[in-house]
Amino acid sequence: MKRKIYKVLKEWKDESNRRPLLIRGARQIGKSYIVNVFGKNEFNQLITLNFERNQEYKEIFSTNNPIEIVEKIILYTGKKVEQGKTLIFLDEIQECPKAIMALRYFYEDMPEQHIIGAGSLLEFTLQSEKFRMPVGRVQYLYMFPLSFGEFMNALGENILYSHILDLSNLEKLQTSLHKKLIEYIRKYFILGGMPAVINEYIESCDILKCQKIQNSIIDTYIDDFAKYTSKSKIKYLRKAFTSVSTMVGKKYVYANVDRSIKSRDLKDALELLERAGVVYRIKQTTSIGLPFEAGVKENFFKMLFIDIGLLHAINGIYSETVKEKDLTIIFKGAVAEQFVGQEIITLKNNFIKPAMYYWAREAKNSSAEIDYLIELNNNVIPIEIKSGTTGRMKSMKLFLESYNIKSGIKISQARYEDKTNIISVPFYGVESFFQSKN
Repeated sequence: MKRKIYKVLKEWKDESNRRPLLIRGARQIGKSYIVNVFGKNEFNQLITLNFERNQEYKEIFSTNNPIEIVEKIILYTGKKVEQGKTLIFLDEIQECPKAIMALRYFYEDMPEQHIIGAGSLLEFTLQSEKFRMPVGRVQYLYMFPLSFGEFMNALGENILYSHILDLSNLEKLQTSLHKKLIEYIRKYFILGGMPAVINEYIESCDILKCQKIQNSIIDTYIDDFAKYTSKSKIKYLRKAFTSVSTMVGKKYVYANVDRSIKSRDLKDALELLERAGVVYRIKQTTSIGLPFEAGVKENFFKMLFIDIGLLHAINGIYSETVKEKDLTIIFKGAVAEQFVGQEIITLKNNFIKPAMYYWAREAKNSSAEIDYLIELNNNVIPIEIKSGTTGRMKSMKLFLESYNIKSGIKISQARYEDKTNIISVPFYGVESFFQSKN
């Protein structure tokens, strides 16, 4: 399965001042798969140490000396290690915190050795009070479910995907291709970007089997809650996890989740879920300039679920997406907002933890809200997800006029159009548009 992050890994491999790499992201998004493919394709030798499967590998890191560590790896695996030609992959590295600490010494004493660590619950080890992260000596790389473009490639539509990546092609796209792409968007809404689900669809084209895998992934996430916190607090994680899936696109209000649960307990649970990478926070900002963080109100925010397909599974809204003609209103608009947010996240720099924002003005008789606010080349770009004409976009017009912003983006299933200061971008054109502006 072709992933964009593969190119990032190749660039990392060839860097002159390369640091050991830690890949961060939620469970089952394909971290181990992509590193193994990368290692086999780009190196003479790949050595994978899975600390969850083989507990004995932990003994290798009883020392911080890279020379001694490599000698032990050779003895344990029977494989030769050649600097510059061998990739050492430390899988489920969160099970061996000493291995994470040892990465700094590879950077200092053995910089030519390519070494990558990854793990599903890595965030909790990194945040532990007992753990001291080797700051500046390890490079983080953030990974997410498949984007719509990666989904198209996986389904064999690489030619069509390459075609729509050119923004000039969107302006003159045939009606038949537009309709075809909208149906692919609908399919992506339902299947989402979890690799196991996409693989099943490619092999069987059986949506019901795909739904079973989606539900299994959700069960796995819930089962993981026991690893996040004490048993007494698992119920808060369950509540927070479910609530995010029902509140996508809305301001998250603790009181609307369960009035019998203290806000403090839900807040802590939500932060744990964020740390695990299964939900994302969209911060409200009142700032119209950069940085957006300067205008953030900490208690005002929205949330995104890990994946749009899993959003369908946990809420049971498959039939609505199949039947609804207007994709922007499915599940009261939450599905469309999830899609756009998920696309924006995948388009960000993989080396920087994604930060998401929306703009809101809450004033008597004059409230306004912009779904997403992003920065491109030091320019502020407001984004709204709306059906219909641009003439109905009061908040967008107010924002553009009040703050002298050159243009805004309306995302929907309408065709691409760039005739006014509100540019109409189809769902399938999000990557194309923002890539052209970078």
